[in-house]
Amino acid sequence: MALVGSKKMFEMAYKNGYAIGAFNVNNMEITQGIVAAIAEEKAPLILQISKGAREYASMSYLRAIIDVAVKENPDIPICMHLDHGDTFELCKQCVDDGFTSVMVDASHHSFEENVKITKKVVEYAHARGVVVEAELGQLGGIEEHVVGVSADDIAKHLTDPNQVVEFVGKTGCDSLAVAIGTSHGAYKFKTASTLAFDVIQKIQDKLPGYPLVMHGSSSVLPEFKDLINKYGGKMPDAMGVPEEAITRASKMAVCKVNIDTDLRMALTAKIRQVFAEKPAEFDPRKYLGPARDAIKSMVKHKLRVLGCAGKAAECL
Repeated sequence: MALVGSKKMFEMAYKNGYAIGAFNVNNMEITQGIVAAIAEEKAPLILQISKGAREYASMSYLRAIIDVAVKENPDIPICMHLDHGDTFELCKQCVDDGFTSVMVDASHHSFEENVKITKKVVEYAHARGVVVEAELGQLGGIEEHVVGVSADDIAKHLTDPNQVVEFVGKTGCDSLAVAIGTSHGAYKFKTASTLAFDVIQKIQDKLPGYPLVMHGSSSVLPEFKDLINKYGGKMPDAMGVPEEAITRASKMAVCKVNIDTDLRMALTAKIRQVFAEKPAEFDPRKYLGPARDAIKSMVKHKLRVLGCAGKAAECL
């Protein structure tokens, strides 16, 4: 089957109390690891491509890799999504490139300017059958070109439930990334985070049935952090989003959960381990292979956390 949008995925996720995993891809091995996990677990999939990934790998290469994944997995609904499109021009280009979903992130602008930019993207994308994710409120942390607020200010920039109805009504966006206490990157929190479930509930009450998205939702899994440090890395102690909190949010209005940092850590941890244990190794297949396997195992675990394992057929 061809690439699909996320509309049916979100409808089923909201109805049945789970979330779709949205995984960022940068190369063949990362994509293969994710898709192998999805195929075994029979889960719907959103493959995300960031501005940085487009610059690193070239869109033509990434699209070709994803096309193979779609062709080889006809029973799995796969959506190709732009992550954090920061301008109308970038979103337009991705719509023209065949993306089935785009995110426009104008959350760093004023409310009025955010509405203006988002509406422009929505009008262009909807006319071509592409769904749009927007963002209201600001997350913390840093990831690629996305710079959030400081850790001390996260609570001050949560999504205002009182603005959501107006924003969605004026822009027509199909889903909304909300700031509920999550943070981008690996160095999220020094202590266990507490998500603003009250914000999710208030938005859910105001917009019943409307899908929300969690960004900055990697858990910074200790097993990979410890491996990285054991084999020469220097990752300070940090905590991500607790998996039980992700599960709880996915049973509410959160229908999409973004995961990137955990993929990077799994890949890096295994490569470091091979280099340390086999210093004479120079065959990329001998370290990228184990790294790909680590990604597959981690993604399978995440699918169960999200509750979307076994849900592929109902999202077709």
